[in-house]
Amino acid sequence: MAASADSSPLHTISTATSVSSLRGMIRVQESTPLVDQDDIEAGSAQYGANTPPAGDTASAFGRNRTKKPNFARKLRYYVPSTAWIPAYSFSLLGGDVLAGVSLAAMLIPQSVSYGTSLAKIGPTAGLFAASIPAIMYSLLGTSRQLNVAAEAALSLLVGQSVTEFRHAYPDAPPDKVGLAVATAIGVQVGLFASILGFLRLGFLDVVLSRALLRGFVTAVAIVITVEQLVPMFGLTALENQIQPESSLDKIFFLIEYVWTHSHKLTTTISFAVLLVLVLLRAFKNCFKNTWWIYRLPEVLIVVVLSTWISDQLQWDQGGVDILGSVSISTGGHFFKFPLSTHTHPFLRGTTSTAILITIIGFLDSIVAAKQNGDRFGHPISPNRELVALGAANLAGSFVPGTLPAFGSIVRSRINGDIGARTQMASLVTAGLVLLATFFLLPALYFLPKCVLASIICLFVMSLFAEVPHDLVYYYNIGAWTDLAMMFITFALSIIWNVEIGIVVSLIISLLLVIRRSSKTRMTILGRIPGTDRWTPVTDNPEAEDVPGTLIVRIRESLDFANTAQLKGRLRKFELYGAEPAHPSEEPRRQPTSVLVFHMGDVDSCDASAVQIFHELLEMYKTRGVRLFITHLRLGIRETFENAGIVKLLGPDAFYDTVSEAIARAERYVDE
Repeated sequence: MAASADSSPLHTISTATSVSSLRGMIRVQESTPLVDQDDIEAGSAQYGANTPPAGDTASAFGRNRTKKPNFARKLRYYVPSTAWIPAYSFSLLGGDVLAGVSLAAMLIPQSVSYGTSLAKIGPTAGLFAASIPAIMYSLLGTSRQLNVAAEAALSLLVGQSVTEFRHAYPDAPPDKVGLAVATAIGVQVGLFASILGFLRLGFLDVVLSRALLRGFVTAVAIVITVEQLVPMFGLTALENQIQPESSLDKIFFLIEYVWTHSHKLTTTISFAVLLVLVLLRAFKNCFKNTWWIYRLPEVLIVVVLSTWISDQLQWDQGGVDILGSVSISTGGHFFKFPLSTHTHPFLRGTTSTAILITIIGFLDSIVAAKQNGDRFGHPISPNRELVALGAANLAGSFVPGTLPAFGSIVRSRINGDIGARTQMASLVTAGLVLLATFFLLPALYFLPKCVLASIICLFVMSLFAEVPHDLVYYYNIGAWTDLAMMFITFALSIIWNVEIGIVVSLIISLLLVIRRSSKTRMTILGRIPGTDRWTPVTDNPEAEDVPGTLIVRIRESLDFANTAQLKGRLRKFELYGAEPAHPSEEPRRQPTSVLVFHMGDVDSCDASAVQIFHELLEMYKTRGVRLFITHLRLGIRETFENAGIVKLLGPDAFYDTVSEAIARAERYVDE
């Protein structure tokens, strides 16, 4: 059956970036979901396989679809690896291995840079983050292409916490403080992400605006650039003496000392390496159709060459800081329970940082996962992604000093482009990174630290790529609120610190969401002349307002949040109609004597909303306003009867259509 499925052109696709010898190995059914809906109810998962296991096809059609999923099906749903590993097709192996090797070549120098230059701990902090969490995520994650490793922005947040605690504990060994702080943050990130997933709060990715994230990412890019310019100019020792605190202080520090105290050899090496990296990347982009050029690991090449040249020319004797001897230091034991005495002093002080890392990391990860899910045709579950990312970081926290790890949009896109079709690619990457950690680090003894800073600056350039497009886009559509959010996040992150910037922006963003959700969506209806049709007056200029009558259509269900402002909104409709108006203006409408509520769009109404609505109707009845309710659903009517609203208004106040209610109101006038 597998062979016949593979032979169908409608069910296969060949990756454009694969080697010719691997083309036959990478033909795969890309639209297969990670866990098919049929699998949840009636059969085995299709992740990584072109056909179900033998004997399962016929039984899938014969089973009762109403039967509850048994333990095996639930296990395949919540632990996707139990579905895709047993059914793994070796036709996918070529693409997965090629993608895994390519990502490892990129991740090894990148992880060394993040652990050393951003997190201020050491190379192993970044390397372990690129391997151990990735293994755990590959077992639980719902995305086939998402690659989990340390991120620049998150490593920067860890590095800021490490620096603060080293200043707070000057007598403690700096290495042990760094390991303990990173572990305390990692275990809390894992717990927070898991709890959010179990509470089914994966909808957080639609609550926070993209403008906020763009402002944050842009600010982080500048903060990282400023951080890396210090070692690139050879000013690290002077920075340790002066200790500038905020990014703004560091900018002034660079302006003041870069011309007088910079180390010439270090500066030359740094910017020469950065120029070579930029040129190599530009050269590769000119040969996108030539796979062996486009897939050259330029960062790995530069690291190897700069290490060899540094050894040959003895740059360390010329005053250039080198990586030196790197030990696999995890504080005595390779595996250690993260919530032990060595992390207790740092747990409370790192909680806010852990929460920020969890939110930011999840948002970046879910965007990357959904992009690849849409591209390759498999569903993504935000809640299960939270649990998988939480478990990945909990696993990483058992190795002291491991940085928090989340998915990356860029890495995951590259992963899919090269040929990754399952999480086997991440397992290959993790295995190669672990091998490099234990056996290749001594070969990097002469690697200049300024080269690591140059590598980070190269990756930071991609963070600036979408900023001009977003600025022009928000300006063209008049999204002033989004622009304001972007600039507030950016300014606070630069002037104070990244945590202040993102916290204040999160609060503002959530307040804006609450403000929008607290305004009931409703409109005024008017009659089309010569007909019994009623349409919103704002949508149809021909619709006529009935003098002395206010017809309001409520466009959503009512709850405690959106009903609180209902009285004020209705009062504004009474005085000024549906058009915007300032409260100081004179009324534009006649006094309301008849009020009709069109409630056809109200599906539910909670207890608080019913109580507020009852009080509102009592107020209008006291004023002598005739009240009518139309298009009321049966369930809502029963609620109104139990709440006393039907008794308050009387049975003659309820009609099926607006026309019937208006006709009854006119009869009242005639009587």
